[in-house]
Amino acid sequence: MKLERMSDFFAGRLDGYDEHMLSAIEGAREFYPYTAALLPMEQGAKVLDLGCGTGLELEYYFALNSAASVVGIDLSAKMLSALREKFEDRKIELINASYFDVPLGENYYDAALSVESLHHFTAAEKLKLYEKIRASLTQNGYFVLTDYFAESEAAERFYFSELERLINEQQLEKNEHYHYDTPLTAEHEIEVLKKAGFSDIQTMKKWENTYTLLARR
Repeated sequence: MKLERMSDFFAGRLDGYDEHMLSAIEGAREFYPYTAALLPMEQGAKVLDLGCGTGLELEYYFALNSAASVVGIDLSAKMLSALREKFEDRKIELINASYFDVPLGENYYDAALSVESLHHFTAAEKLKLYEKIRASLTQNGYFVLTDYFAESEAAERFYFSELERLINEQQLEKNEHYHYDTPLTAEHEIEVLKKAGFSDIQTMKKWENTYTLLARR
């Protein structure tokens, strides 16, 4: 397979993206609304969505809490444009950037979430991001992560070694992010969240290899 930079991959797949995500991933028609239902329902709740894409999870969330205030971060300007069209009448700020690079502030958000976005990165990259997410949350804030995880440690090792092989074979820049799935196991993901300082990390529900985790600040 030919690797594509993350931003290029998603920019070229806007047409039919929502239906693809809902149909191609086991449990998607359940886990998007389930994730949304875990978010705060208070009026004016401040929520951060990392890798928001076209806002599938936000469709369900705004249906439950139309008065929420959301900040969404995504690499794809085209997807953010589609998201903005969906929610012209909602309080939402969109940032076209990598969530690794965006300052998130401190003690601000009531909740943060990410759905099917973080399975492309190393534990070391996630640790720095999770520390930043935790710092951005209020004292009672929490992080909802819905993503798919490697079925075993052997599978996890294979994904990362195969990505390295493809990068070398295609003579690509090593410090670039490419669209290739490298999920951690759920156990390793929870370990990273704990290292980042999150407490009371719960596995809320799972659909085959997709889990929803809830980590309190």
